[in-house]
Amino acid sequence: MSDSCSRCAGRAQRAGAHNPEEEHMKVTYWSDFACPYCYVGETRLHKAIESLGLADDVEVEMRAFELYPDAPREVQGTTLDRFARKYRLTRAAARQRIDSISAMGRAEGIDFNYATTRNTNMFDAHRLTKLAHAQSNTRFEELCFHAYFVDNEVMSDRAVLQRLAKQAGLPEADVERVLSSDEYADAVRADEREAHSMGVNAVPFFVVDGKYAISGAQPIEEMTRVLTNARDAALAEDTAAGGACGPEGCAI
Repeated sequence: MSDSCSRCAGRAQRAGAHNPEEEHMKVTYWSDFACPYCYVGETRLHKAIESLGLADDVEVEMRAFELYPDAPREVQGTTLDRFARKYRLTRAAARQRIDSISAMGRAEGIDFNYATTRNTNMFDAHRLTKLAHAQSNTRFEELCFHAYFVDNEVMSDRAVLQRLAKQAGLPEADVERVLSSDEYADAVRADEREAHSMGVNAVPFFVVDGKYAISGAQPIEEMTRVLTNARDAALAEDTAAGGACGPEGCAI
């Protein structure tokens, strides 16, 4: 469901509200690399942006939201078994659900392999995403989604993260420093606290210009509608902000 978000508007500045003096629209979204709908939702968002010809006019920022903050660093069991246990399904029913989600991803052009993902802790991946953002790099987060859902990498593995970071163009010294410390841990936790303070308990969750919410991996058409509304509202605000004169005089 997508709608105007009063709680989001109340926290617009922190969530990246649109400034009428700026040209760019801002989309902030909470997500986790272990979330299949997040990968699908992000892909659909970018398609919606492209369809509107706004690729150069929309800033997209991912915020951290761990689905499994207590997940171990080692792989423990298969995704099929974990899914069946978590949702109290038979293995056959779990397989059907997993395959339907993979089919959703493949429909968006992703070689989605959800059934064979290897779930582990994503905290370090989120911390490195913060490093990437500090360097205006969004390539790293794209590589993380692909690594987990397409290549089925173990995302808590330090060597895997170092390789992805290098592929994204992040300086090796910076990556080593972050992985050898708790740098950006507070930033990740701050993202999660903000989401909870807004009442967000499921991801993906998108906030457009601090005012309009898109909950879940909505169809491209719905995302396009919300982006269009936000763009039109911003244009209206810009127009209203200017001084003008009429037959009755000038606005002062």
